[in-house]
Amino acid sequence: MKILFVSLGCDKNLVDTEVMLGMLEKKGYSFTDDETQAQIAIVNTCCFINDAKEESINTLLELAQLKNDGNLKVLIAAGCLAQRYQEEIQEEIPEVDAIIGTLAIDSVTDALENVLKNAPCNYFKDINSVPVTSSERVVTTGGHFAYLKIAEGCNKRCTYCIIPKVRGSFRSVPMEELVHQAEALAQKGVRELILVAQETTLYGVDLYGEKCLPKLLKKLCEIPDLYWIRILYCYPEEVTDELIQVIKEEDKICNYLDIPIQHASDPVLKKMGRRTNQEQLRERIQYMRNEIPDICLRTTLITGFPGETQQDFEEMYRFVDEMEFDRLGVFTYSPEEDTPAALFEDQIDEEVKKDRMYELMELQQEIAFEKAENSKGQRVLAMIEGKVADENVYVARTYKDAPNVDGFLFINTGRELMSGDFVKVVITGSYEYDLIGELEDEFSE
Repeated sequence: MKILFVSLGCDKNLVDTEVMLGMLEKKGYSFTDDETQAQIAIVNTCCFINDAKEESINTLLELAQLKNDGNLKVLIAAGCLAQRYQEEIQEEIPEVDAIIGTLAIDSVTDALENVLKNAPCNYFKDINSVPVTSSERVVTTGGHFAYLKIAEGCNKRCTYCIIPKVRGSFRSVPMEELVHQAEALAQKGVRELILVAQETTLYGVDLYGEKCLPKLLKKLCEIPDLYWIRILYCYPEEVTDELIQVIKEEDKICNYLDIPIQHASDPVLKKMGRRTNQEQLRERIQYMRNEIPDICLRTTLITGFPGETQQDFEEMYRFVDEMEFDRLGVFTYSPEEDTPAALFEDQIDEEVKKDRMYELMELQQEIAFEKAENSKGQRVLAMIEGKVADENVYVARTYKDAPNVDGFLFINTGRELMSGDFVKVVITGSYEYDLIGELEDEFSE
């Protein structure tokens, strides 16, 4: 029987999907991307914001219809939406045969086998259980890069965020286990390892009594076949001087940090439950740039948080204008059930939220386009991602580009290259967020 596996949401969810795929593969199951060929469908759902919830629900409904049409025999829901809305899924989508909570992903084969025996059962664990990990994952990212989830859950309790209620408190994965996973991934051909968690910067505080991300990074840098190590989801207040120095000293670690700040107005930051004010954000950003002048900083912002005044928004706008982040994403505030912010007064009109988002994105577009234009003439190292069909053009990424969220570098060459190859490139032009270049040894000024 073939399984269609749909993974929705973030890259941390994708790691859970890959772990489940590994468990199912070990049991002898095969997979398909064609829903018409599948007898089993498993959806790893997301519920972080309204759009993610809708996508998860719609995917389950579409597959439920396939089941009603007779093509599909088994439908299983897993992940965050399944954890949070178990009863609602059972009532509204009875075609779902089993539900697997966020910390019960190691029960996926039991769930499937029980359904096939006509003995369906739902699987849940305490959300503060030990994180489920495995070095026998099925890597779905193409093989040359992979995500390493170093911790589960979060302790920050931002007023807009539901994650602690579906993922639990912050729990680190033991360091020796992470090194073992990283070595296994490298042996499979992974050359770029991307560290993820709800918050990577607090790694180790629960297990070792101190922030151990710098120590973990040094151990990962010792793995011979890894070429790049990238760090995502760093809370700015937890970015220590020691971490910056390790990034500065270790050649394998990309000079790239994702530091989601969410806002820049002190009153809004306080209502969000964030642990920084604007002055502290400025200090950290300045320190990072002083120590690592070519560091690439990515951040995310939220517009329309309850009570956000025009003055608050303008302060955030000025901050973005002054900071000139290399990469920036903007989301409109989404009120989530069971979060404090959903009950706040002064909820903002949707049109106002969107208008403010568009204003920020237009500003960031100008910043990004100018940075891309100023890259002309630079010599950079790039990783090949793939080839444009029927053209002598390869798609690549530089250290400034995380997969699926940042831009690309397009390289014109008649040479044959493979995904995962590293090449030296001269930037010759830009198009919006993307760069254009030539291989250094083929470049003529």
